[in-house]
Amino acid sequence: MSFDYEIIVVGGGHAGCEAALAASRMGAKVLLLTIDPKTIAQMSCNPAIGGLSKGQLVKEMDVLGGEMGRVTDITGLQFRMLNTGKGPAVRSPRAQVDKRAYQSLMYRTLEDQEGLEIRSGLVEELLVRSSKRGRQVIGVLTQDGTKYRTKKVILTTGTFLNGLIHIGETSCPAGRANEPPSIGLAKSLQELGFSVGRLKTGTSPRLDKQTIDFSRLKVQEGDKPPTPFSFRTEKIEQEQFPCYLTYTNHTTHKIIRENLHKTALYSGRIKGIGVRYCPSIEDKVVRFKERNCHRIILEPEGRDTDVFYINGLSTSLPEEIQIKVLRTIEGLKEAEILHSGYAIEYDFIYPIQLLPTLESRSISGLYFAGQINGTTGYEEAASQGMIAGINATLKLKKRLPFILKRSEAYIGVLIDDLVTKGVSEPYRMFTSRAEYRLLLRQDNADLRLMGYGYRFGLISEEEYSECIDRKRRIKEEMLRLKRTTTSPQILEERGLSHLNIKGSTSLAQILKRPEVNYQDLKRLDGFDPNLHPKVIEQVEIEVKYEGYIKRQLQEIERFKKLEEKRIPIDLDYSTVPGLSYQTREKLSQLKPLSIGQASRIPDIRLVDVSVLLIYLESLGKRKLLKKEVGDKPPTSSTEGDHFLNGSH
Repeated sequence: MSFDYEIIVVGGGHAGCEAALAASRMGAKVLLLTIDPKTIAQMSCNPAIGGLSKGQLVKEMDVLGGEMGRVTDITGLQFRMLNTGKGPAVRSPRAQVDKRAYQSLMYRTLEDQEGLEIRSGLVEELLVRSSKRGRQVIGVLTQDGTKYRTKKVILTTGTFLNGLIHIGETSCPAGRANEPPSIGLAKSLQELGFSVGRLKTGTSPRLDKQTIDFSRLKVQEGDKPPTPFSFRTEKIEQEQFPCYLTYTNHTTHKIIRENLHKTALYSGRIKGIGVRYCPSIEDKVVRFKERNCHRIILEPEGRDTDVFYINGLSTSLPEEIQIKVLRTIEGLKEAEILHSGYAIEYDFIYPIQLLPTLESRSISGLYFAGQINGTTGYEEAASQGMIAGINATLKLKKRLPFILKRSEAYIGVLIDDLVTKGVSEPYRMFTSRAEYRLLLRQDNADLRLMGYGYRFGLISEEEYSECIDRKRRIKEEMLRLKRTTTSPQILEERGLSHLNIKGSTSLAQILKRPEVNYQDLKRLDGFDPNLHPKVIEQVEIEVKYEGYIKRQLQEIERFKKLEEKRIPIDLDYSTVPGLSYQTREKLSQLKPLSIGQASRIPDIRLVDVSVLLIYLESLGKRKLLKKEVGDKPPTSSTEGDHFLNGSH
């Protein structure tokens, strides 16, 4: 038996959901193949979306037409804006969600999507055709012998490739708890020549709410009012639920140290590299011996369930030791475990084998997204899935690819890091990875990126028109503030003498002061009482950080010249004089598309970049230095200019 589709997405996790939705909404005939459709969009780890820099990824997906932000707003239990005491560049939204409600709503969204079919199946083999033009994926073969023919395949297999779960001294093959691993597909990838590595992650035990003493815990409330993720959400209406804080202690750490030999991690049975920035409790106790305690957050998994997730206590200790550990912690003296924590190892492909579109360099039409590329986190996976879905559809329709720059989006930083620098441990997004984070804020994602979503048919004309109108209003108000001046006398009359202004001063200059906000200036004449809060927020940030923003724009403009110097994909680096053997080997392996990308490859020196520049220029062929080929952006932000300086 065989079936025909234009795009097949393998895997129903967060990457698979966004990939399938993006492709089908752009008009492709899509099949989502997953082992068990009931587990689509399952949250295998903590029941939360967003967080530091991760919130930016969700907001960026949302304005491109993604689904994660909208579903989070509807199913959220608690919403918080992190880092509110710091500057806008590092603020990020985070939400606890009802994991079953999230899963159910995402499944219904997929099920209702025109052009998208969901089928159960375990993919065993990729079907590939070889010709003089190279290798091309043509379908997949499932365990029951069914062949699915297609033009594009997107692999979003999560932790399922050769997955192996560890609890104490027991190990069993699994993709996650109670689900089989993908053995055949892992073998197929290796037979096709992909370089494969091994990573490790883990999850915490789940507790019975009825056995937790909440009177001994510190309450952590959400924001009032809560900030939505999606631009489509006016406000969050549902009741918010608290989380609870507690801490490990000396006794906790003593029990863990005494039982390290019983964990797969410290007994040597785990070979995969773990998440350095989100370590297990065993790792925390060993690596941070000077710490007397570690914070634990108890997070509800839903509105109508007694299950609580224990954030900060990821472990692979035996279940009986997990119970002993928990009962040393304040508030958990009588806690009962519903599901044990565990560690899981799995295969991934080294992402330097991919193009910036997330398509394989060696097999045309084959895309990879999510943990299979060495990342960790729902948000990192989902954003890759969306980009893979968009690019697979663009290639299907013979349109130019979609590659976000590092100066445009956190998603651009994420993918560029993966395909240019590669990974040696599970990759997690941080604000510190983004050089231009002051421009890539969570509050201006729509102004930066919505034009792309509109271009691809993922954002409606009405939604995009509202964005354009908002951008216009921001520019107009900023211009008015710069042109409007006031005097000490007027300020005194309006109750603003405490500003101590000497002489005639523009309102913009006054607003730059740290102690002044936009609401202070509304006492003066000329302010529009109907100006939208989102417009006011942007005006205030743009004015206060104008100097820093200008400097980042200048840096982008300087680096833009390197990005525009293209390198032929078939350049023979062995013919470039002055390059070391190691440099030639790295460049030949990665085949960077531009001088800019070449400069970001690990261990490539400035002198190597200079040699390469001189060589390309000496050839004197315009085709070697032609401008970057890509979709002409709908806004000037994609030309490296600030989103407020462009026209549409």
